[in-house]
Formats: sequence, structure tokens, C-alpha cells
Amino acid sequence: MIKMEHIHKVYRPQSNPVNALQDVNLHIKTGDFVAVMGPSGSGKSTLMNVMGCLDTASSGTYWLGGVEVSSMNSDQLAAIRNRKIGFVFQNYNLLPRMNALLNVELPMLYAGIDKEERSSRALDCIGRVGMLNRLHHRPSELSGGQCQRIAIARALVNSPDIILADEPTGNLDSVTSEEIMSIFQSLHQEGHTIVLVTHENDIAAYASRILLFRDGRLNSDEVLSPSPRTIPNLVMNGDAL
Repeated sequence: MIKMEHIHKVYRPQSNPVNALQDVNLHIKTGDFVAVMGPSGSGKSTLMNVMGCLDTASSGTYWLGGVEVSSMNSDQLAAIRNRKIGFVFQNYNLLPRMNALLNVELPMLYAGIDKEERSSRALDCIGRVGMLNRLHHRPSELSGGQCQRIAIARALVNSPDIILADEPTGNLDSVTSEEIMSIFQSLHQEGHTIVLVTHENDIAAYASRILLFRDGRLNSDEVLSPSPRTIPNLVMNGDAL
């Protein structure tokens, strides 16, 4: 699914260069659930930006789903982001004037999908995260956990190859965090490929593999055993959030 070879990312290369990523070599298989960890400034957010085609590496080669994206221009990268990647952010990034249904439909609007198909797919994804009773609520009328459920539904609507989640529980209390992570774990069990950035060990424990970054380098790559933990019977309980 993801193949990175000798990835370097340098900011301000002409003066006071910052080596945000240094010779990163990484393979992520279809169906992996990977947590990316590391201290502040370790390169994990830069890795997520490059992986999500929000930024490009200074050098090295990156393949996503068998397609080399490291040499693409900005328009090509935008198309890849829309078709192949679902994003979930710490601050949800929902449009405040749109209700839940319209927020989830938005990526399909950019993809040129007709109205009937947009509505059908959005309703399906909202149902999967237990939020059908909040279709017409705006973000200001939802709790943080409910907003994150809608953000996850939005990430799913274009059937992406990979879901990238950047600190998805960072603004949530511990109980709600567990409920959100149960959704990610259910998606993983369905076969989705998930890469999640977190600084919390208990959140990383839901993944099946942990990448630890330090000073821009991949410091360790650990496959978790036994199987990661689960929180049963919470995925569809949207009212709990």
C-alpha cells in the first residue's frame, strides 16, 4: 500500500536547514493498522503530511497503492488525496455552516459525484459511525466525540485506499477516546489500512504496529503481540458521545 525509499524532507535548505525527515524507508501493507509515535519535533507530522500528499519530500521515492506520487505536480497530488486518502484531524475540520450530512458529502462533491449517489453514500457512512440521528446538526450542535464520528464518516465516503488520522483523540476525554478508537479498530477489522499519529501510549496500543520516530529518523518498527485490545459494543452508540 505504502512504500517509501530514502525519504528526506529539509525545510529552509538554503539557510539554517532543518532535517525534518532523514532517510526514511518504510513499507505499510494493505490492512495494516499503524501508530506513529515520537516526541515533539521527531518528524511524525511531517511524515503524515508527505504520506497524505499534503507536502512533498525533498528527495526519495514514495509509492501509494502502486502509484509513484513523489514526482507528481500539485494538481495530480490533489486528485490522489481526494480519491485515495481519507483524513481525520484532531480539530475535526468540519465546515461550521454545514450540517453533518453536507460535511460528509463534501469530498464527493469535489470528486464530481452526482447528488443522489452523494446522499446514498453519505448516509451509509454516517450510519456506520452511529450518527444517523444527527444528520441535520451543525458542528456547534455536536459534542467533540460526535464531531469526530462525522469526520470519520467523511473520511470513508470516497472508499479511500488509506485512512490517515492525526491525533484523532487529542481533544477528547478518555472515555470518548476509547469509543472513537473502537471505531478505528472496527474499520481495521473490516480490512481498512489505517495510519494514526499519536503521542499517547494507550491510544497506540489499539494499533497492530508502532513506528517510533526521533530526530527525523525511523527509530524502531514494532509489531504488537498479542492482538491489540478491543472495546466492544461502542461503535454504533453515537448518543454516548
